[in-house]
Amino acid sequence: MAYRPQKVQKVMVQPINLIFRYLQNKARVQVWLFGRGTMRIEGIIIGFDEFMNLVMDDAVEVYMKKDFRRQIGRILLRGDNITLIMQAGPQ
Repeated sequence: MAYRPQKVQKVMVQPINLIFRYLQNKARVQVWLFGRGTMRIEGIIIGFDEFMNLVMDDAVEVYMKKDFRRQIGRILLRGDNITLIMQAGPQ
C-alpha cells in the first residue's frame, strides 16, 4: 500500500474577522499608514466599522528612523489611511 498524504483544507480568513479578533482579544496592534513609511500607529482597537475606520485606545505614534514614540491617547483612524494592520510585539 502506498502512503498518501491527506490534503489539508485551508480556510480563508476574512479581514473583518481578523480585526474583530484583535478587538475581542484586546491585542496591541501596529498600523502602517499609507504614504507614511517612517511613522506607524500602535494601540488597542476598541471599535471599527465597515469602512475599516478604527477607534484605538492608548495610541502611540512610532517614528521608525528616529526611534521616537509620542503618546496620543484615544483616536479615530480613517480606513483610507491604513495600509497594514498587524499584532505589535512587546513594547
